[in-house]
Amino acid sequence: MFRISIRNKDSNVLKIKQAVKKSHATWFGRVRNILKGGMNDDLMWEELEEILISSDVGVNTSIEILEDLRQKIKLQQVTDPDKILELLKTLMITIMDTGSDIQYSGDWGKSDLIPHVILVVGVNGVGKTTTVGKLAHYYKQMGNRVMLAAGDTFRAGAIDQLQIWGERVGVDVIAQSYGADPGAVAFDAFKAAKARNSDVLIVDTAGRLHNKTNLMEEVKKIRQVMTGLDSRAPHEILLVLDATTGYNGLAQAKTFSSFVGCNRIFLSKLDGTAKGGVVLAIKKELELPIHYIGTGEQVQDMALFSAEQLVEAMFASSY
Repeated sequence: MFRISIRNKDSNVLKIKQAVKKSHATWFGRVRNILKGGMNDDLMWEELEEILISSDVGVNTSIEILEDLRQKIKLQQVTDPDKILELLKTLMITIMDTGSDIQYSGDWGKSDLIPHVILVVGVNGVGKTTTVGKLAHYYKQMGNRVMLAAGDTFRAGAIDQLQIWGERVGVDVIAQSYGADPGAVAFDAFKAAKARNSDVLIVDTAGRLHNKTNLMEEVKKIRQVMTGLDSRAPHEILLVLDATTGYNGLAQAKTFSSFVGCNRIFLSKLDGTAKGGVVLAIKKELELPIHYIGTGEQVQDMALFSAEQLVEAMFASSY
């Protein structure tokens, strides 16, 4: 039976805090001092707007957040800088909230869908294959039987790279030769996962440019193959976005979603950017939930997304 999530809260908090360390140091850590500088001061509002926009929250979202903050301050007659900060944090959490609360004891989700198929998509360079390796480790640690499918048959070395990850994590990898039909790889992998009673099948795909229609069609083909084998599959279409590309990465998400209907996001390399505000832009403009974030380069360096934990880490009084 597929175990969806067992998480240690303290570990998750520490990983998220590490992931937004640069964003805190460059932008969000300054907010507390700015608020203490003067209530309803024009300079204060300009500085807050600069922080939000510069951290890649997006112009429209930044303006909306600050307009809402002004209204709440006026309506509630708040003057305490700490209370104003709490209002700001609440507004940001509301925007980023995925609608699912994290639970930290037992299983907060199980499924009898075997195998649970995760189709991983994204352009070259976003850390997609590394993400597949991290996910394999993550689900295996929960006690799942995990299998990988090397669906990226277009890039030289991609199959070898995934097989190395499989050996490192200790999971089977279904692969064919370079240049093989990705749909055929997906077909074989699903059959193998079913035969071996695997709980989770994670399918890697080629890192195709989002403006290459013929390549995007290959992703759709893999999805259709999976659906033909199980009408409910793939159960997740996980888009990997590189946080270091910031606001520019949103175009990728829109295109992938229109082609294959992405329903979750893995935000990789969040620890490598000071523009962590892109998390708000993704949720606000794309309405796609972020479920995981990359917190480093090692196989265990990922965290389950929590809007509350991320915002608290961004505005932490100390690090």
